Amino acid sequence: MNNFAYAKATNAAQAIEQLNGNTQNKIVAGGTNINDLLKYFVTQADKLVDINPFIDNHAITPLENGGVRLGALVTNADTAYNPVIESKYPLLSKAILAGASAQIRNMATNGGNLNQRTRCYYFYDVNTPCNKREPGSGCSAIKGYNRIHAILGQSENCIAVFPSDMCVALAALNATVNITGPDGDRVLAFADYHRLPGDTPHIDNNLKHGEIITGIDLPAKGFEKNYSYLKLRDRASYSFALVSVATGLDLDGTIINEARIALGGVAHKPWRVTAAEDFLKGKEATQDNFAAAADIILQGAQGYEYNNFKIPLAKRAIIRNGMMALNPDSQRPGAQPSL
Repeated sequence: MNNFAYAKATNAAQAIEQLNGNTQNKIVAGGTNINDLLKYFVTQADKLVDINPFIDNHAITPLENGGVRLGALVTNADTAYNPVIESKYPLLSKAILAGASAQIRNMATNGGNLNQRTRCYYFYDVNTPCNKREPGSGCSAIKGYNRIHAILGQSENCIAVFPSDMCVALAALNATVNITGPDGDRVLAFADYHRLPGDTPHIDNNLKHGEIITGIDLPAKGFEKNYSYLKLRDRASYSFALVSVATGLDLDGTIINEARIALGGVAHKPWRVTAAEDFLKGKEATQDNFAAAADIILQGAQGYEYNNFKIPLAKRAIIRNGMMALNPDSQRPGAQPSL
């Protein structure tokens, strides 16, 4: 780990001043990702600006429109176990609890969850070429061991995937991100926050240097009656998703009034295709209709030598999760899926 300076900030203005326009000055909150990046020399920092002392952004508060604001500095654990989130946004609670270990959830913050870097083997191995670390050096994963890598939205420059579980649920819920920076405040739709790799795989999101996430807003609609989060992984404990699916349904009997489906573990950002959701409107919630929606979501999917299995796995996961959303009790330990 390289030497760096350390500073504390009690508000956003102080943090922005400490960053001082130097791209090697970085924010630290929970530190569950930045510490790894520094330790393995994946990134360097001249200064870490600790924003934990912020007076604001440590709370979950109601909004006038019936939604909820998640403070950026609230931990993942406190968010998942918050009574309002558990009752009104259980899809988000389930997704958070499927991610990482309890110890990490106790440290990781909501804002940091959005900004974590990809977990590609080659990204973390500084002895191999990686366009995310060193633009123009090449992507070792394309012809390497690519079992966990992307099947959607990838480019010839990068096939890494975004690792968050929480963000898959936030994508399905149509969240928005509140940001402040040197140029003032702005709000970004969650769908516009993360980026696909394209020709700039080293840029993970649309947060500008010097900007800070202050909160994440959830709309009033939480799909608390019919929802499911399914995470398929190599082992049940502390493992990133091979494929994950967040599903929320608004039903009239067995007819779908509205559907939300977002995938994780398959792309450089949470993957959501609104055309598939539009297809499901007015249709019965059946395996056949979820299968047809899955085909729309996975259109253009491309596998590589070791991850071709993820395409049929993703389709089965979408179908299974849609059926599980009809009966959220099926997600309890020991319950049988509705298939």
